[in-house]
Amino acid sequence: MSNLIYNVLQPKVDVKQPPLLLMLHGYGSDENDLFSFADELNDRFLVVSVRAPRRLPWGGNAWYDINFTGDQDRFGDPEQALASMQMVVELIEDLKQKFDTAKTILFGFSQGAILSYALSLHHPDLIDKALTLSGYIFSDIMPKRLDLDQTKHLEFFVSHGLQDDVIPVDWARTAHNWLDEHQLQNEYHEYSMGHGINPACFQDMMNWIAKRYPLLTSK
Repeated sequence: MSNLIYNVLQPKVDVKQPPLLLMLHGYGSDENDLFSFADELNDRFLVVSVRAPRRLPWGGNAWYDINFTGDQDRFGDPEQALASMQMVVELIEDLKQKFDTAKTILFGFSQGAILSYALSLHHPDLIDKALTLSGYIFSDIMPKRLDLDQTKHLEFFVSHGLQDDVIPVDWARTAHNWLDEHQLQNEYHEYSMGHGINPACFQDMMNWIAKRYPLLTSK
């Protein structure tokens, strides 16, 4: 059983086996950050926003420690990241039992997006789609090989800011190319913004969700 703390927004309409939309915040934030979007997403989703397990000395939380002087493959602690990922897997299994959820959609920002890439590909049996915003592929926590029959259903919405001074846009472009090379369905967007989510990004994300869940979107 997972000990992670989380917020829950129940579906606003009666639906059997609601899709689970699981929010994973970025470094230094908490479960209330992405949850501010929850009410806008989909009336039939069960929305769960999770607090990362590592408390930072100056406040906020993290999925793993960061080396701010490292390059793309030395930026984070892989052992801590994998441990956090296992905690999220246990939480998904708990939520499926507790709420009888169906498909799981990950909504990750920054560090949460980095985990979302790895979670989706390590556990394609649990994950259906992933929204990976302002993140990149952390190779040390990715599977060494993919079973294309198991991962072919996965879809990724990928976004990044051209002026991102936290995670360079080139890292996101590398992720987009990696997804293409591994025959993984993805829609990639860049925006004139920094490390964040602007209205254009949010609207594109909403449109992407609506195309894939046309009977579940209330807007």
